[in-house]
Amino acid sequence: MVRAMSARNQTDRTDGQEPGSDARTHFGFRDVAEAEKAPLVKGIFQSVAGRYDLMNDLMSGGIHRLWKAAMVDWLDPRPGIRLLDAAGGTADIALKVRDRLAGHGDKTDGRSRILVCDLTPEMLEIGRDRALDRGVFDGIDWICGDAQRLPLQDSSVSAYTIAFGLRNVTRIDQALEEARRVLKPGGRFLCLEFSRVVQPLFSALYDRYSFQVLPAMGAAIAGDREAYVYLAESIRRFPPQDELAAKMTRAGLSQVRYRNLSGGIAAIHSGWRV
Repeated sequence: MVRAMSARNQTDRTDGQEPGSDARTHFGFRDVAEAEKAPLVKGIFQSVAGRYDLMNDLMSGGIHRLWKAAMVDWLDPRPGIRLLDAAGGTADIALKVRDRLAGHGDKTDGRSRILVCDLTPEMLEIGRDRALDRGVFDGIDWICGDAQRLPLQDSSVSAYTIAFGLRNVTRIDQALEEARRVLKPGGRFLCLEFSRVVQPLFSALYDRYSFQVLPAMGAAIAGDREAYVYLAESIRRFPPQDELAAKMTRAGLSQVRYRNLSGGIAAIHSGWRV
């Protein structure tokens, strides 16, 4: 069952401000009111939910699966973990972690728990259906909520992952602070996100692919060109590796490190609550 937060938490409070605030933020290359961004992001994922995984495979040539596997490798989940996977709607990370736990003999005895939280119900429904299709009936909870206002108690999870979701929040700093809040002391934070390509020549080719090929693919496959224009623009607006590491440190995470993947197309950032 997908559990929903109150409408207030999903809409007018997703920007972390009181209604009527005139603060501004970016939605791709557009300047919008902070209160507008979460509904815009939610609309995009509602639009592409049914083709989201297919598009990921086509856009990356399947490499996104290797990136996600690399994050799970770095997490190295063990029986007894209580994991929150934020923005994890289609359950890629959750199911990879569950498979890893099963390899350690933790299947259905309740020692471990995975919480999948996503702003968009349609994405959660795809993840839940995928889990059911694989015969996964327990061990995963599905929660509709905002990474900036998590419906969880302080110090309630031992690990927090977020894959390709942090760039979509209105306030990255607030989402990082929430991650630290819900982590237990000694808990691990891992973020997989598109990042800054480190080779200049490759960067120019990647820009051409992002702004010309991806929107055309989005129109042809997902029926939504603008969603993939936003994807390319949101990647360019996301903080580069060192800047994100600094934000994590300011949010109270310690031992912050990152690893570049595929020349910096993506990066995994790691931190701990101590």
